[in-house]
Amino acid sequence: MIPFQNTWPYDIIMGDIYVHHCPYCAQANVLIPMKPHEIVSIHEGKKKLLVFPCCHNKITIVDTDPDYLLCDQPVR
Repeated sequence: MIPFQNTWPYDIIMGDIYVHHCPYCAQANVLIPMKPHEIVSIHEGKKKLLVFPCCHNKITIVDTDPDYLLCDQPVR
């Protein structure tokens, strides 16, 4: 079972990936530096270090599904 506190929702809009707000600084509608093809490679087993462009905090994404990013630490 995936721990819910380690997940963060995302949306793909016109080929860009957005999160509703940053888990660290709470800025709204943050464009994260990832492309949709990276979502597939993360789901297949590759890890990704994600640095939020708004506040430069970072998390490691270890898995994905169509709605959520699974991180290695609690983000909620």
